[in-house]
Amino acid sequence: MLNKTSVIEFLLLGLMDIQESQPFLFVVFLTIYFVNMAGNGAILMVVISDPKLHSPMYFFLGNLSCLDICYSTVTLPKILMNFISTHKAISFVACISQLHFFHFFGSTEAMLLVVMAFDRFVAICKPLHYTIIMNNQRCIHIASTIWLIGFFHALLHSIMTSNLNFCGPNHIHHFFCDIKPLLELACGNTELNQWLLNTVTGSLASGPFLLIILSYFYIITYLLFKTHSCRMLHRALSTCASHFMVVVLLFGPAVFTYTYPSSGRSMEQDRIVAIMYTVVTPVLNPLIYTLRNKEVKRALVRVVRKKL
Repeated sequence: MLNKTSVIEFLLLGLMDIQESQPFLFVVFLTIYFVNMAGNGAILMVVISDPKLHSPMYFFLGNLSCLDICYSTVTLPKILMNFISTHKAISFVACISQLHFFHFFGSTEAMLLVVMAFDRFVAICKPLHYTIIMNNQRCIHIASTIWLIGFFHALLHSIMTSNLNFCGPNHIHHFFCDIKPLLELACGNTELNQWLLNTVTGSLASGPFLLIILSYFYIITYLLFKTHSCRMLHRALSTCASHFMVVVLLFGPAVFTYTYPSSGRSMEQDRIVAIMYTVVTPVLNPLIYTLRNKEVKRALVRVVRKKL
């Protein structure tokens, strides 16, 4: 993954240029990071330790919490470092590595949310076949497959980006190394890279979102026309509501960033949107699931009681 380039490091310009606000932002983002680690770590711990949560739904929820921890760790520590440091440089290798792991965990999470929607579809629409369709071995195979696809998707972008020629300038108008800001700094033809970003990454952003919407459409249609029960409809939608909130928080900004061309908007807009899916979404996921899921709340209470 070596490139023919004269640039050996990049300068991350960060969120904003006002130096006086940097200490305040450092405290805010550090708090968000700790809440993220604590919340997702707690969910991961109870899913592993509590036998009552050893089911496909909570197996995938554990995967989601693990991804959120990794996803935010790719960007937030460097953001925090840049808030309190005057040296905002990142080496070429570190920049490509950050790009790789950001898209690895991000694309894996997008596909995982599709699997979680499918799990709810089978549980609600085919309850008698649920244990056969979503058996433990199949769940492990599905999870392994989406992690591998995410890894190779990110590897494609990291190899293609690292092979570009960067001859200067080296100022990245972003708070982390992403593909679009790097393509703007590249010298030479970036049409293939741009096409891969719009087609492959755009498909991984919009495709799963459409599949999730389709699964919820089938769930609502099934409950309305098969059961004729408003009580069952309300109960099922209540179960799915937390998952759908996570879907909207992740896919809304991601589709905006990677599907639509950036020529019609400023880099400042891109940075604000990026905060939503890199910082805000991972910290809200555990809050959404714990506040709306009685089983997770009960498991957390049992763990706390054991510790006391």
